[in-house]
Amino acid sequence: MTFSAIRRGFLLAASCISTCAVTPAAAQAIGDLLVAPTRVVLDGARGTEVILNNIGTGPATYRISLELRRMTADGKLEDIDPAQINDRENATLNMISYAPRRVVLAPNQPQAIRIGVRAPEGLPDGEYRAHMLFRAIPAARAVAPATGEPTSGVSIALTPIYGVTIPIIVRKGSLSANAALSDAKIEPGEQGPALSFALARTGNRSTYGSIRVTKPGIEKPLLEARGIAVYAETSSRRVIFPVDEALASALKGPVKIQYLNDIDAGGGEIAALQTVLR
Repeated sequence: MTFSAIRRGFLLAASCISTCAVTPAAAQAIGDLLVAPTRVVLDGARGTEVILNNIGTGPATYRISLELRRMTADGKLEDIDPAQINDRENATLNMISYAPRRVVLAPNQPQAIRIGVRAPEGLPDGEYRAHMLFRAIPAARAVAPATGEPTSGVSIALTPIYGVTIPIIVRKGSLSANAALSDAKIEPGEQGPALSFALARTGNRSTYGSIRVTKPGIEKPLLEARGIAVYAETSSRRVIFPVDEALASALKGPVKIQYLNDIDAGGGEIAALQTVLR
């Protein structure tokens, strides 16, 4: 992806932040940081760039690091205990390079983070993944001057620290994957109803795309969500979308659930399920 294409993604995302139900895949915003793209796939020696932008009103400092995470059966990404890191994951950290590792951005100032990969000789074919974390570093706070008045007790100031994480995926060799949808249902929950279904994966790489739910005779999808992945370390996951009562009622009956490639990957159908929700 070129720098100009990423900048166009920033403009699109900035216009959608306050109105889109799901953050667009072009960029991700948390706090005052906007990051694009939200997913990097490297399948050769050529590197790429990720663009950061400070959308706040004051200067901000960010630290960039690589982390290892594994997907669980419910689709969550869990940090890996350093003692449990395997050789494959160690190889992933060692082959991905990036710079700079700390940036200070003025408001509305973009910064490119260069990402490269150097696969070691004899690396087995397959998919390798780490997660790049962009973490805000809070500015130091000035100490309030002494007033001369006696004080008692303890005063604690909490400063929120936010960050954005994106996957960095390295692919070597001829890889493929297939997916299947099953066991779709509307289920109750403590926070309200939810649409859930199983998303299974086979092959030697991850799958990634969007979910679209439609009903016969209704052109507009009832539900759409982007950025749905099944990573290579898991063969299936449960996908759960909380919905309000009105949407839960509208979803009941015959529906088609599609798992689609992103537009930049052709937009084709990865898997589909026609079922009746009750």
